[in-house]
Amino acid sequence: VQLQASGGGLVQAGGSLRLSCAASGGTFSRNAVAWFRQAPGKERAFVAAIREHSGATKYTDSVKGRFTISRDNAKNTVYLQMNGLKPEDTAVYYCASRTGGSMPIWSMLADERTYDLWGQGTQVTVSS
Repeated sequence: VQLQASGGGLVQAGGSLRLSCAASGGTFSRNAVAWFRQAPGKERAFVAAIREHSGATKYTDSVKGRFTISRDNAKNTVYLQMNGLKPEDTAVYYCASRTGGSMPIWSMLADERTYDLWGQGTQVTVSS
């Protein structure tokens, strides 16, 4: 099973993009899915996560009110709707899934060690 992230691109500041994270090569169980991003010269950082059963969501402060994470179980896909994009949102965006183990505690949703299956990344570039 692989995760495939798509939907990145070049957009002007204030614009919108929707990223998709789809599983291919089979189905898999998961209890949380997250988006992380890595800007040039910086470490990978948490963006948003969604718990599978409750649908509870968690966001990093800088994207609250602008980004929305959601899931479509029928399509086995998780989305990241990004509105009001800023140049500082420019990064490679990765989706990740926790496929086994127990449901992570709330604070661990933002920790990349929680996730054991990663997609390849999709570039988002926001011009000023």
